[in-house]
Amino acid sequence: MSVTAKGVPDVPHSPLADTVLERLTSVYAAAADPGRAVSRRAYMRDVAPFLGLTSPDRRALSRTVLAGMPRPDERDLAAIALRCWRLPEREYPYFAVDLLRRHVTKCSSGLLPVVRHLLTTVPWWDTVDPLSAHVVGGLVAADRGLTAETDAWIEDADPWLVRAALLHQLRYGQGTDTGRLFGYCLRRGGHEDFFVRKAVGWCLREYARTDPDAVRAFVAENGRRLAPLSVREALRNIGP
Repeated sequence: MSVTAKGVPDVPHSPLADTVLERLTSVYAAAADPGRAVSRRAYMRDVAPFLGLTSPDRRALSRTVLAGMPRPDERDLAAIALRCWRLPEREYPYFAVDLLRRHVTKCSSGLLPVVRHLLTTVPWWDTVDPLSAHVVGGLVAADRGLTAETDAWIEDADPWLVRAALLHQLRYGQGTDTGRLFGYCLRRGGHEDFFVRKAVGWCLREYARTDPDAVRAFVAENGRRLAPLSVREALRNIGP
């Protein structure tokens, strides 16, 4: 059975999650800025309501929420993330993403079904991108057997899973599996979704920081199989 089998994961029992969510909803709500919330919701294409917290303020509030709390284990992280995703305002998923990023090195491949659910529930680039590059990427780096899952994602009908597969190696640098990187880009080079085409160019552009000649050669050979947007993004910093 696939480690990322579809379905809504059960929220694990976690007393720590109970305490964190109680603190989080109290502290964040008390600092809400309704005026800014309206503009943020409009900017983010009405994907979700917002509390109107700026990123620096939100992270400062998060430190208050977590002050004195024990380090969460994988069960705690899953419970916190799943419960944050059930709350309407977008800042709560942001809190969960930050927490997962911070502790991903302590997590096993067993967290991936939870992350898949997060990627495909109220998806937009603001949560999908950091989850892909930092959480999925971290889990796959620790367990290369999970590449079987990203291989499945690149074929999925959900464009956000496709984007996640493309972006999961974004921070790998010299550790990039170039066969997979270039293969994924070719597989989805003509995708109809803007965010997938953008991701193809982005992952190539990022790898060009490590090996610009390889990216130039790949685009020179395969440019006709890629969308013009992807080609522009790939070569933006290195030229043809």
